[in-house]
Amino acid sequence: MKLNYLGILLLLAIGLSSRAQETNAPKFGKGILNLVGQDSTWSMKFAARMQFLSSVGWEEDDDNNLSNAETNFLIRRARLKFDGFAYSPKLRYKIELGLSNRDISGVSQFTSNAPRYILDAVVMWNFHGNWELWAGQTKLPGNIERVISSGNLQQVDRSLVNSRYNIDRDVGFQLRHHFWLTDNFLVREKFAFSQGEGRNITSGNLGGHQYTARLELLPFGKFKKKGDYSGSDLEREETPKLMLAATYDLNQDAVKTRSNLGSYMENDIGFYETDQRTWFVDAMFKYKGFSLMGEFAHRTAEDPIAKNSDGTETGDVVVVGDGLNLQTGYVFPSNWEVSGRYTGIWYDSVTGRNDETQYTLGLSKYIVGHKLKVQTDVSYLSIDGVSDSLLYRLQLDVHF
Repeated sequence: MKLNYLGILLLLAIGLSSRAQETNAPKFGKGILNLVGQDSTWSMKFAARMQFLSSVGWEEDDDNNLSNAETNFLIRRARLKFDGFAYSPKLRYKIELGLSNRDISGVSQFTSNAPRYILDAVVMWNFHGNWELWAGQTKLPGNIERVISSGNLQQVDRSLVNSRYNIDRDVGFQLRHHFWLTDNFLVREKFAFSQGEGRNITSGNLGGHQYTARLELLPFGKFKKKGDYSGSDLEREETPKLMLAATYDLNQDAVKTRSNLGSYMENDIGFYETDQRTWFVDAMFKYKGFSLMGEFAHRTAEDPIAKNSDGTETGDVVVVGDGLNLQTGYVFPSNWEVSGRYTGIWYDSVTGRNDETQYTLGLSKYIVGHKLKVQTDVSYLSIDGVSDSLLYRLQLDVHF
């Protein structure tokens, strides 16, 4: 059943107006509403955010000149977020809904032809010591750039490495643990078992299952305010902070062209299935306003060319190859930041795709950290032997 936007807004308005008479509203960026049960057996924080994006792009013409400008205005993201604990602080939950067209895109028979409103719906249980069990739909423990919230990015949006090779959200279970190797050396382990077809799938498991393992090493201890999963060094780390991590992901009998993303590989007997493996190696470093993030991705498939039962090719091909993203920036005392990014995508020849190289220069003004900021960047993209293009973007980000 489709969500009724007017009904949701009306209920929120009634709840907020009545609650506003009882308590002071939180500070900007700390959520719209913070509730705790009278017996302290539950809590809920409600927040909203949006991103307004404008862009203009130029494509190479027949004379090798950049022309044919195209402009676009877009509500890039519009989201509602609820989180807190239920019964005990050891049992936390998170619900995040996406309302923009980009958030709910991907309607198909596999999602019951309904918009994909739900981004996250997950319960996190700290059942013993430093062990947590997660159940529901949320981001898999993949590359760092994907797990960083879209509201905490250093530039307007994520890199091509993320869009080509990330493993995104899925439904299933995750087991997480951390321990201190020394007084300052933190180690975190993350494991996931999921359906392998992405978010909001309602038609059941069409292929195999997905298995993900990630190891994170923080030799100099924790970052301030979880800065290892936030772009830019807004906290100005007083001592060097570093996270080194590696992820291995196996999507067994995958039926999509990009692990749990991309299009379904349908054939004459149903779906083409092939094992897909993705490796990530990434790092985050921060010190006194300077930040450096790097990640390398590598994807393979047992047989990347989709086929019918008689061996004829269907036309679908798994996106296999490598990607490298290097990104750096410096936040000045005025909270202006200059950032730069290099991205390289190298496809295996079987894909029939041309390699891509992109350079991005960004400028950001953090008014209230990542909660209220204006970001702009310009990107030059070269598709090997085919064409070049230039993209300029300007984005306003507001988080209540």
